[in-house]
Amino acid sequence: MTTKPAAYVQTENTNGLLKIEFFHPAHNSLPGDILQKIKEAIDEAGQDESVKLIELRSGGARTFCAGASFDELVAIEDEQRGKAFFMGFASVINAIRKCPKLVIGRIQGKAVGGGVGLASAVDYCVATKYASIRLSELAVGIGPFVIGPAVQRKVGLSGFSHMAVSPNDWQTAEWAKQHGMYFRVFDSTEEMDAYIDHFSKELISMNPLALKGLKKVFWEGTDHWDQLLEERAEMSGQLVLSSYSKQAISAFLKA
Repeated sequence: MTTKPAAYVQTENTNGLLKIEFFHPAHNSLPGDILQKIKEAIDEAGQDESVKLIELRSGGARTFCAGASFDELVAIEDEQRGKAFFMGFASVINAIRKCPKLVIGRIQGKAVGGGVGLASAVDYCVATKYASIRLSELAVGIGPFVIGPAVQRKVGLSGFSHMAVSPNDWQTAEWAKQHGMYFRVFDSTEEMDAYIDHFSKELISMNPLALKGLKKVFWEGTDHWDQLLEERAEMSGQLVLSSYSKQAISAFLKA
């Protein structure tokens, strides 16, 4: 029997670029412990003077992030646990928002649900042509409430609305680029990584105070997100307990 590789969050600092890489054998889905580790890694990087720039990435080649862990979703039995689970996504988004360092997103493959939220929350995001996106939450009886502010901030209300009410429709990487989520789309992972290597070195050579100031400007008007995302997590935590959601999530796990 082949043993599945273990989930992890690992970091590597190379000349001021801190790579935060997460992995989960279930298509890089995100259980609560992985979300907490990502959040802590971002917080630590923000306070580490040796870190000039952060790259958020996932392991593997086919999927950037499949979103929430369905195993954890189906196990939620009360509103408190439901809210706590969705606060995991809220905490990562807010950690990126508050971090004084710029965060680059490296999207090598498909992003679903919470994965789209991460791609939207970073300050500068690049992807391969295989990095199509989908907001699948409505199909399982909830909605992209916690990640919604981050997604809407990047693709606009119209783009977000289209994705939110079309949970079975994939949008291409080119669509994401046209709508402002991705800044560049590459034909291969190798081309993307070469660009990130060159671009990150350029950024690291620039005035860190100016970069810090830009980060602050980029996130103007979002100081209320601590409260907003907590309210959204509460909404999701309630909805995931509905009979519709329970049945839909169970059906997905059996498929």
